[in-house]
Amino acid sequence: MDSCRCKFKCSAIETYEHSTKLYTFQCTYDSSIEEDRRFAKASPSGELKIYIDNPSAQKFFEVGKTYYFDASVCPA
Repeated sequence: MDSCRCKFKCSAIETYEHSTKLYTFQCTYDSSIEEDRRFAKASPSGELKIYIDNPSAQKFFEVGKTYYFDASVCPA
């Protein structure tokens, strides 16, 4: 496997000093969505937390919206 795709919903945004924000994402599941059922079989639960200090990136994420996170191995 060369890569892996994850699907998470932004559940919270917390602001810290110096404009840094902590974004919390939860695995998402809606039984009416076939894709969610497939994802839940492989990874039924999970949480991702990311600190972001880049204003452009901060504007991209919103609570309640769902995002894909793609992962691939970095070359050594």
